[in-house]
Amino acid sequence: MNGTVLKNYLKHTNSFIRFLLVGIVNTAVGLSIMLFLMNVLELSYWISTFIGNGTGAVTSFLLNRTFTFKSDIEWRRGVARFFCVILICYSAAYSIGQAIAESLEGTVHLSIQQNLAVLIGTIFYTVLNYLGQKYFVFKKSNLRPIQEGRN
Repeated sequence: MNGTVLKNYLKHTNSFIRFLLVGIVNTAVGLSIMLFLMNVLELSYWISTFIGNGTGAVTSFLLNRTFTFKSDIEWRRGVARFFCVILICYSAAYSIGQAIAESLEGTVHLSIQQNLAVLIGTIFYTVLNYLGQKYFVFKKSNLRPIQEGRN
């Protein structure tokens, strides 16, 4: 498959598929950083997940704006909305992940429990983030531009 065929195919795919493709890159980078910080540098769960997610956020905004949702949203407005959604999704998803993993306390080793919390949080984060990006950050406007000469 040459680059043009792939590019044309991706241009016509569902926004969720494109979001997932962007997400694969962001997740691989973010998750690698989270697990490295938590397991190698022994930073806390919250610092590790925050830095890991923050690392992918800028790339995510750029790719989702241009590739996934093909949005022409004003930069300042888009970035502000994007980071609001990211922070809300981050807080909700990783709190849920931690709560579910903590319910396993005593049944699995703490390091497995924390890694499981990261993985569960990542799943919730992906779904919540897609919904927030599609319906809030990069939402297509239903308003038509005012035509000159018409009242």
